Amino acid sequence: MAKLTKKQYKKLSEQLMPEKKSVWDQADPAQRKEIMKLGERYKDFLDAAKTERMAVKTILARARGKGFKMYKPGLKAKRLAFNYKGKVVALAVLGRRSPVQGMRLLGSHIDAPRLDLKMNPLYEDQEMVFLKTHYYGGIKKYQWLARPLAIHGVVCTSDGKSVEVHIGDADDDPVFTVLDLLPHLSRKVQESKKLADAVEAERMNLLIGTLPLDMDGGKERVKLAVLKLLNDKYGFNQADLVSAELELVPAGRARDVGLDRSLVGGYGQDDRASAFAALEAVLAVNDPAMTCVAVFVDKEEVGSDGATGAQSRFLEHLTASLLEAAGDTASYRQVFRGLAASQMLSADVNAAFDPDYPEVHDRRNAAYLGYGVCLTKYTGHGGKYGASDADAEYVAWLRKVWDDAKVTWQAAGMGRVDQGGGGTIAKHMAVYGMDIIDVGPSMLAMHSPFEVSAKADMLSAVMAYQAFYQAAPVKANTGRTL
Repeated sequence: MAKLTKKQYKKLSEQLMPEKKSVWDQADPAQRKEIMKLGERYKDFLDAAKTERMAVKTILARARGKGFKMYKPGLKAKRLAFNYKGKVVALAVLGRRSPVQGMRLLGSHIDAPRLDLKMNPLYEDQEMVFLKTHYYGGIKKYQWLARPLAIHGVVCTSDGKSVEVHIGDADDDPVFTVLDLLPHLSRKVQESKKLADAVEAERMNLLIGTLPLDMDGGKERVKLAVLKLLNDKYGFNQADLVSAELELVPAGRARDVGLDRSLVGGYGQDDRASAFAALEAVLAVNDPAMTCVAVFVDKEEVGSDGATGAQSRFLEHLTASLLEAAGDTASYRQVFRGLAASQMLSADVNAAFDPDYPEVHDRRNAAYLGYGVCLTKYTGHGGKYGASDADAEYVAWLRKVWDDAKVTWQAAGMGRVDQGGGGTIAKHMAVYGMDIIDVGPSMLAMHSPFEVSAKADMLSAVMAYQAFYQAAPVKANTGRTL
């Protein structure tokens, strides 16, 4: 091979080894302003959508403002909304092509790690009243001690009433907490144990009151006083807590992080970051070639099980409804033909490289904060167990879509091989034969009560999802026989 000049070397390097640049390095002044404006909307979304039920209401409120109509059989509308059990929501814009020819789907989850109440939670001990909890999803238990918590959820009474409860996030609300042990007494009980064992789940009880009822004698006066406060305000009693869904989440608002305000810190960004970006994208869709759908599901953090998880049959029912709305026959074969011909992005986050813990990352295959939305070809653990591994053809198509739309993006896995791993809804959607891959922002301190994301990556995610919706229909895969 002939010796290259410096100019030839530079040209060849740019051609064969293009340098990755951050979103900020490529953003013009208008985009920089849009990043900051988007960050404000994103923080508002996080504050309003702290639980899956609250997220559904927030999403539907924005959708109604953009002309979406709640679906019912026979409704003639192009912009449709679906609400399933108050915990799953879908927004769809019917395309010029029939859904049986394939759809463009974004799927994110709106649940997040938290503490839930047990069915019989209320008790008094030493004139202090507590609520017993059960943690939901993958948490580090010590992160939930000695911090202000809010209660959000619903209590359903035996006489048919459904009462919403929201305490701890308004400025004049009280907050609640799970107590921690002072360091002077914790040496043997906590500090000599492994991190995973230092905090026992059964000790994670929420302190909610100490003021006894003003009366002569009587047992459990503080507990009775707490129940009276709840009954006076909400109208339910202790027995009604059996049929309650009350979630304990960090109290307080999402905040800017850093002197330059380039980051967002707050609870529930896994996966409400992707949910927010998907919502922004689908609300902007107008007269698409293919039917565009955004699905926001529950239960991902506990395996996507249950009636509101991605493993339920909700997507099949949704597809049948969309076929009927488009004037097609919603037969079993038509439903599955439409799903198999679809492209989907499992809109979920990835772990950003943390320079304080480089040993858990593969630097050459890690996501970096501020370098755009992250494409993750497969998740799972070990030898790709539990993974949905996207086809090379689909990855190549998506790369071209984003490059043509000038989306800043990166490709990354979830940590070093055998170091850990994770899962998303992708493998549950892949059973339909559709093309699917994980795409979402990266973030630091995932699953903690205060996750950190980059505002620049949020704009990249919105742009990536919008380009996916707007891309021309894919030619039929001749290898399919459905």
